[in-house]
Amino acid sequence: MVTLHRAPAWKIAVYGRDHGVPHFHVEGRGWRCSVAIATLEVIIGTYDARSLAAAIAWASARRAELADTWNELNP
Repeated sequence: MVTLHRAPAWKIAVYGRDHGVPHFHVEGRGWRCSVAIATLEVIIGTYDARSLAAAIAWASARRAELADTWNELNP
């Protein structure tokens, strides 16, 4: 797992040996969801709406970095 960003209430991570479409995980206290890199849509999981909005704003400017990390960890 590589944590790419940490905010006070949430973090963004990409896991190795993961499956499905390229995605990242947004994790907070008591919740976790997976978000597709290409569309920035939630694939599965629960989330805090305010935290997810902030995480997606961060991710939208860094899709290339997220995709590169996904490809490195999931060849």
